[in-house]
Amino acid sequence: MVKHTVFLSLGTNLGDKEQNLLRAIKEIEKRIGPIKAQSAFLVTEPWGFESTNSFLNAAVKVETELIPIDVLHTTQEIERKLGRTHKSRNRVYHDRIIDIDILLYYNNDDTDDEEGIHINTPELTIPHPLMNERDFVLIPLSEIR
Repeated sequence: MVKHTVFLSLGTNLGDKEQNLLRAIKEIEKRIGPIKAQSAFLVTEPWGFESTNSFLNAAVKVETELIPIDVLHTTQEIERKLGRTHKSRNRVYHDRIIDIDILLYYNNDDTDDEEGIHINTPELTIPHPLMNERDFVLIPLSEIR
């Protein structure tokens, strides 16, 4: 099978945040592929909405045999398994137990390309369209790229 590299962003602002991230990372490794790099956990303020709950964010680099849409569906299944009941829509954000976003996806022969593959469908956009506006994404991502 062909190996690919995918960079994922993780965030949580409810419950035991550290455990939420650790559980998500364990599920990612089990269901998507081996973790090749993991950032430190970063405490951040909510972005795009108001909440009294700070976030804990991280990024992981994963080797996978999954195509991008299967990575998306698997991350959504992991979110549901960990207790997330609904996704943000139309940039209306809310507190969440876990959020996993696909940032970048590379066929392993194109890792010299800064942005990797490009997908723009109603269901999935890669590279993540808002990642360059979010320090809580860029800081952890810069640790593992």
